[in-house]
Amino acid sequence: MLLFAVFFSIGAAALSISSLCDDLLRYYHNKQLLKSAKESLKRLDSLNADYDALLRQLQEDPNLIKRIAHAALGTERKDEDTVYPKVTPEQLDAARKALTEEPNRQFHEPMTPLWLTRCRKPSRRIALFVAGAFLIIISFIFFGSGKQTGEKE
Repeated sequence: MLLFAVFFSIGAAALSISSLCDDLLRYYHNKQLLKSAKESLKRLDSLNADYDALLRQLQEDPNLIKRIAHAALGTERKDEDTVYPKVTPEQLDAARKALTEEPNRQFHEPMTPLWLTRCRKPSRRIALFVAGAFLIIISFIFFGSGKQTGEKE
């Protein structure tokens, strides 16, 4: 009985995997899309929090606009007691690239399991289906309840 259950369950699993391979791939793909959407949502929440903090600073400190105007517009200040460093365009370009690059650019490994990727090929799906069917047939033939033929008395 135990061998029947083992062979039958392995055969049924092989049949179901070969039949549902496309659905499983779609499931793992949707799962990966959901994870990336959640990461994007976290980043947008962070940007919203930063923007709200900047708006709060602008409301609390009206001189903030005067202080950042020179940096934002690129004009030079004319203070006598202060020396401001000169920045070359190459340095500005390098800083712009560093700031605009996406910080979450980590290469995520695909969430699709390796066994499912291997089973995706049509030849392997057919072989898996046939092997599962043979396991089920073999389990019924060898371990099923056989009819005992008796002689008529």
